[in-house]
Amino acid sequence: MEALLITLNIPLALVGGLLALLIAGAPLSVPASVGFIALFGVAVANGLVLITYFNQLYATEGLVLREAIERGAMVRLRPVLLTAASASLGLVPLLLATGPGSEVQRPLALVVVGGLITSTVLTLIVLPVLYGWMHRGADRSG
Repeated sequence: MEALLITLNIPLALVGGLLALLIAGAPLSVPASVGFIALFGVAVANGLVLITYFNQLYATEGLVLREAIERGAMVRLRPVLLTAASASLGLVPLLLATGPGSEVQRPLALVVVGGLITSTVLTLIVLPVLYGWMHRGADRSG
């Protein structure tokens, strides 16, 4: 079931990537598709970091579900944000490029940056809620 939660990051990232292309008026091209592949990798990794830590706190350390989710989200906030920020900031030069080849680079960077914005925000909000909902019947709090 956790695999489904982690995989849920793909549509969350897809929304942002498509929105960024739409806002910029860029076509869905081969470079944009390559950007989606890179974006999905980072989004899934962020979901994996969060869900794995929830599992560790809840199942291994025996915390109550709500406490495991709250502590897990707070402790893993920085790694998730830094992963998304470093990938996004690394692509800023591609977004701002105007020279030869920029028409190929820009859609890739738009997809990754736009997708990481929505994916990161939604990962930090939606995944903890869905994890709690999924495990609510097995909660040890009484």
